[in-house]
Amino acid sequence: MLQTFYKYQGTGNDFIMIDDRKQKFPIDQEIIEKLCDRRFGIGADGLILLQEKDGIYQMVYFNSDGNRSTMCGNGGRCFIRFMSDLKLIKDKVTFQAVDGLHSGEILDPFVKLQMQDVDEVKFEDSYTFMDTGSPHHIVYLDSLYDLDVKKEGAKIRYSELYPEGTNVNFVQQLSPNRIEVRTYERGVEDETLSCGTGVTAAAISLVALEKSQMTDINVKTKGGNLKVNFLQQGDSYTDIELIGPADFVFKGKIKI
Repeated sequence: MLQTFYKYQGTGNDFIMIDDRKQKFPIDQEIIEKLCDRRFGIGADGLILLQEKDGIYQMVYFNSDGNRSTMCGNGGRCFIRFMSDLKLIKDKVTFQAVDGLHSGEILDPFVKLQMQDVDEVKFEDSYTFMDTGSPHHIVYLDSLYDLDVKKEGAKIRYSELYPEGTNVNFVQQLSPNRIEVRTYERGVEDETLSCGTGVTAAAISLVALEKSQMTDINVKTKGGNLKVNFLQQGDSYTDIELIGPADFVFKGKIKI
């Protein structure tokens, strides 16, 4: 069968989008992995199905290895843009993802995504850990310039610390409210140009570690710039917003 698809990217984090409101897409690990393959398929960091249940839009996300995954922040922002381009929404939406309900808004040229609250941050001597919809290990370094993210990230991702794996973020603070982040993504098993949930975790860690008192954090990634806003309430972080570009790339059909 020929499958219509749409390609979107948010700061270089790219996704295959499929309108699956009729739920006819064959959810199969091998098919999804092949579609995401950059040599034998379309090429993407992940695949997202747009479904609908009881009047609520559903974001169903798969990593490029073809497996169902946890929340994807940049994917969520691209999902909002996709719904807007399909004329399903005007500028605001609430949708269901794997970690619960999310709201979002088109703020041209950007897209804003409301993230889930973070109620627990784990502090260790050499790293910080939190779940922002996906698990994130965070390490601060003096420089990210010549870092081998794939090699060093894989060491942590496959370590005894994380039997089920984790995403790994390497962070450099550039100013009181500006950081640079490079991320190794579980499921992609490589560095990606940007990771929305990772950027969110890194921004929160800046305040949690008392490296800054500012809660509007500008983030530089290899794929572009993002912004994270939030409120700190004791040890919890609420009203978390991930803001940045999310753009249509191309549309096509592929045999599956």
